[in-house]
Amino acid sequence: MSKRKNESPELVVLDDDSSSNSDSNFTIDEKPACKYGTNCYRKNPDHLNEFSHLEKSTNSSNPKKKKSNPNPKENLIFLTKIHHVKHASQINSTYSMSLKDILLVDKSEFVASAQFNYMHDLEWLLEQYPIENRDKPLTIIHGNSKRTELDHLAEAHSNVTLIKAKIESPYGTHHTKMMFLLYKNGLKIVIHTSNLIEADWSQKTQGMWISQLFPKISSESKKPYIAYDSKTKFKSYLLTYLEHYREDKFTYWMDVIKSHDMTSANVFLIGSCPGRFPSSKKIFGHVRLRKVLADYLKNSSPVEQPDRLICQFSSIGSLGPTEDKWLCKEFSQSLSSCNNPLSPQITKPILIYPSVEDVFNSFEGPLAGGSLPYSKSVAIKQPYLNNFFYKWKADTTGRTRASPHIKSFARYSNDYKKLYWFLLTSANLSKAAWGSFEKNETQYHILSYEIGVLFIPSIMNEQKYFFELNESEPDFLVPYDLPPTKYADKDKPWLVDYLLNI
Repeated sequence: MSKRKNESPELVVLDDDSSSNSDSNFTIDEKPACKYGTNCYRKNPDHLNEFSHLEKSTNSSNPKKKKSNPNPKENLIFLTKIHHVKHASQINSTYSMSLKDILLVDKSEFVASAQFNYMHDLEWLLEQYPIENRDKPLTIIHGNSKRTELDHLAEAHSNVTLIKAKIESPYGTHHTKMMFLLYKNGLKIVIHTSNLIEADWSQKTQGMWISQLFPKISSESKKPYIAYDSKTKFKSYLLTYLEHYREDKFTYWMDVIKSHDMTSANVFLIGSCPGRFPSSKKIFGHVRLRKVLADYLKNSSPVEQPDRLICQFSSIGSLGPTEDKWLCKEFSQSLSSCNNPLSPQITKPILIYPSVEDVFNSFEGPLAGGSLPYSKSVAIKQPYLNNFFYKWKADTTGRTRASPHIKSFARYSNDYKKLYWFLLTSANLSKAAWGSFEKNETQYHILSYEIGVLFIPSIMNEQKYFFELNESEPDFLVPYDLPPTKYADKDKPWLVDYLLNI
């Protein structure tokens, strides 16, 4: 196993609070101030050494008071830790984890892992594992069509196995972000939104769901493996999802999944795999979401005010020339699905996507826009979307300046005090990810691999029809502020083309 220089066995969590007084937002710096202040995006070391980029107060005796983070009752999802910024420790105080944190747990029991993703930096990834586990078997599932640096680096590590996902269209991707972590005493599944590169785990807002440790089924058990599935059919669906990769190399991991007890899983998996499927086969994309919501989402009673759908994402595909071609038709119909036919009406979807101002004000500056690949060539064909856009704002969790790469979809009551379901997923707002109907809705077509976890309150507690969202102790950690803030007249959605002019 090759190692980088100055490798340390210690887990280092970067606080980055540069002030000696953790209760103050202001730090004195004798260097001249950069005119861009904390919004500066320049990374040149000489510039950083010559100019100060800290906030200064004209009245140090009356520092700005910080808003406390919410304290959810349960950590149903985590956010990634933010590094190398002021007050990182406060931002990270609300259910935040780094990749190192995840892989450090039960390190002495660790056996092997599988990493499904879109982008990979193999050397950086290996450094996130504890030193003693860097030689353990690692399977990487990717979608690269040609030989890349990943292939070259993998050849230097005998413990690394690459599996190339089959992709039928040049417009499809292997976008799934998932981990299998096998231990001597059980198996963990992680569903998340981050690429396996350092930049995605540093100063962005990302989300993750980490299963509890699924115990190994006793060798003395006479029951079939499917008897150890949950009421959400978590195990069955995960096996079905892997089968659609059509890859014999998954046999090992499918056997691992079969051999573990997943009866405790209380979330639904919502996946996508490339292909055309009859509409009666409701297993992928928005058709799968529609089916699950229709079967399991229950509202206690109808209300007069319409519910709200919020779609939050980091990229947008071609959705058609008008809103009723896909967004406000089949897609919204799937997100509006419910078991109760008397369910309240739904408003048109709210689309949370960073504006140009949001990106320039982020911790990374315009460089954050490289992870928001909505292009001008697509945007000019769907100008109607400008009426749906809302800004990225997350003051509640201290992450307004942590550019979002997280993707989430949710249904709220009209006053935003009730959350009826929440989906954390790798899927952006695109037909490639979610699928689109064809042939008079007799079939649907999906181009990409995606995976997400769906939270429905009644599955976790039969007496609950919604997550209550009070300010101090909400039932669920929502990653953005509510109510959302609509684009002002001056706001424009970020387009990746802007990077060409910087």
